[in-house]
Amino acid sequence: MDTQYRSFATSRRLRRTAHRLVPGGCHTYAKGDDQYPVLAPGFIARGSGCRVWDADGNQYIEYGMGNRAVGLGHAWPEVVEAAREWLAHGANFTRPAAIEVECAEQFLELIAGAEMVKFCKDGSDATSGAMRLARAWTGRDLIAICTDHPFFSTDDWFIGTTPVDAGIPEVVKRLTLGFRYNDIASVETLFRDHPGQIAALILEPSRGEDPVDDFLHHVRRLCTQHGALLVLDEMITGFRWHLAGAQKLYGVEPDLSTFGKAMGNGFSISALAGKREIMSLGGLEQTERPRVFLLSTTHGAETHAMAAAIANMQIYRREPVIEHLHRQGAALRAHAEQAIRRHGLQDHVRIVGRSCCLAYATLDADGRPSQAFRSLFLQETIRRGVLMPSLVVSYAHQDEDIVRTVDAIDGALGVYRRALEDGVEHHLIGRPSQVVYRRFNTPGAVPADLGAARA
Repeated sequence: MDTQYRSFATSRRLRRTAHRLVPGGCHTYAKGDDQYPVLAPGFIARGSGCRVWDADGNQYIEYGMGNRAVGLGHAWPEVVEAAREWLAHGANFTRPAAIEVECAEQFLELIAGAEMVKFCKDGSDATSGAMRLARAWTGRDLIAICTDHPFFSTDDWFIGTTPVDAGIPEVVKRLTLGFRYNDIASVETLFRDHPGQIAALILEPSRGEDPVDDFLHHVRRLCTQHGALLVLDEMITGFRWHLAGAQKLYGVEPDLSTFGKAMGNGFSISALAGKREIMSLGGLEQTERPRVFLLSTTHGAETHAMAAAIANMQIYRREPVIEHLHRQGAALRAHAEQAIRRHGLQDHVRIVGRSCCLAYATLDADGRPSQAFRSLFLQETIRRGVLMPSLVVSYAHQDEDIVRTVDAIDGALGVYRRALEDGVEHHLIGRPSQVVYRRFNTPGAVPADLGAARA
């Protein structure tokens, strides 16, 4: 496998322009330059299956999969063709398109506990719509989020709980409370300390670890007992844990749930779904309660995105997509952990998460999480032709891809081992990556030009 440093000359030129025109240099903070080592592709030109090619023509086996939005593989032919066919008829009209009904029918056939659905373009709008519905339904102001889960929305009700809270009024920040996953006592404390004030609890059904001691069922019971809505954020778990969502896998029925990510295999579509009596507050038929202005988006029902979602759901229904994700993820985990043991790095590199949605942890010599070692690990796997900000597999990842990936991981671990002995600064080119949630930027977040690529 190629272990030479690659040329990123085109990426460097594009980066200078991007940061001049776009705050952060891109439109998703998780894709930003500060999240990657200096020796990393800055821009992707195209993808096919589980491979991508960067702006300089370098090829990689990829494991970010569009921040988990691509479940089948990049440019999956059946999905692309469905979108292309609808684009030829027009993407957006003055009145609804018939495909909106078809997409809603197909989606609601999968999600058993949901009776109505509203489509939009991203997860933030869907979860914020759920919070607005919950507040309208209950007449309460407070929201409770699971603080172990890293992201729910770009909107104030969530971002106000993070270190990146500039521009959010203090009065808004005080409306969001927190509880812990698999800690039912923390949920009980919230309801005890704020009786009759909490509109909704929102959490992911899982971040990788399964709920223990019937945690989700106890949360469901407490929400019902105290008149709060249970909202499950299935942006990641939906179309990965189970075709009908993790709510089906774990046997719990929320009041509202949100889906997105792999729902459209990379096309922009998300969903807020739930019980009819609650969802209808955003409709035209109910007359007993004040109207909720719910998810009115010009581009929320673009025909090509709905066509992509329908094709995607049909593939998931007839082919063993989710079984494949679990199988290939399990193989990747097993072989990667063998390599970690061979290098004696069990205390420093860990594979975490559910097999269908893996990630990894990088620890320094003292066993502390380390951005520098994460950057080094990324740098060295990129050198070997693998782009793996996470270890998220797709339907396109085949056995030979897993073998090549483990070879790259094995080579990177050898460098990691040496860096523990003589210092990561002797192996990492440039500054380390940074966490997204930080209050201030630090100098060097944007990589300086490197000149000639190093060999």
